[in-house]
Amino acid sequence: MLVAQEGPLKGQRWAVSRAIVLGREATCDVVIPDRQVSRYHARLTPTAEGVILEDLGSKNGTHHNGTELNAPVILQDGDAMQISYVQGFLFFTSDATLPLGDGMGKPGRLVVDAKSRKVWVNQKLVVPPLSAQQFRLLSMLYESPGEVIGRIDLVAAVWGEEQAAGVSDQALDALIRRLRDRLSALDPDQSYIDTVRGHGVRLDNPSA
Repeated sequence: MLVAQEGPLKGQRWAVSRAIVLGREATCDVVIPDRQVSRYHARLTPTAEGVILEDLGSKNGTHHNGTELNAPVILQDGDAMQISYVQGFLFFTSDATLPLGDGMGKPGRLVVDAKSRKVWVNQKLVVPPLSAQQFRLLSMLYESPGEVIGRIDLVAAVWGEEQAAGVSDQALDALIRRLRDRLSALDPDQSYIDTVRGHGVRLDNPSA
């Protein structure tokens, strides 16, 4: 599965069951309408070894996990690719199924897999994936379900202790609001993240 991140195609996704060409030309399988993108920019090809990503001699390059692609590469689950700094994508293998448990012996409606950085809400995979800051915030709450985590600890976990002093309450509130919106989009009947005034934030993760 190819999932569009930041860029003009954000939120769209494609099953990579055959060769897929990405580019500006209208005949491409994935059309990216930007002049910085070459007419035929890159290609994804399923093989017995895995899905291969290759640049098609584009003018502004294709990046794989932050490194410019100089030769074809076999994609791994969760790999990031960038087309000419215009459109970002994430690649997922077909095993994006809900884990049997949450690793804590207490399965809930919200499941976070730290290894794959995937999140399921009410048995539905969160796509596109959460941002790095959203994932760090949710992970800290997930590791201590029901426990109220202070704002200072949350800021340190998300932004790091060195930058924590410069993070305002408004920035944390905005991050919490965006995370709530992502979760509620898949399960509007459950808030998951509760603010305890004067104390902090806690995760309400009911049983599945």
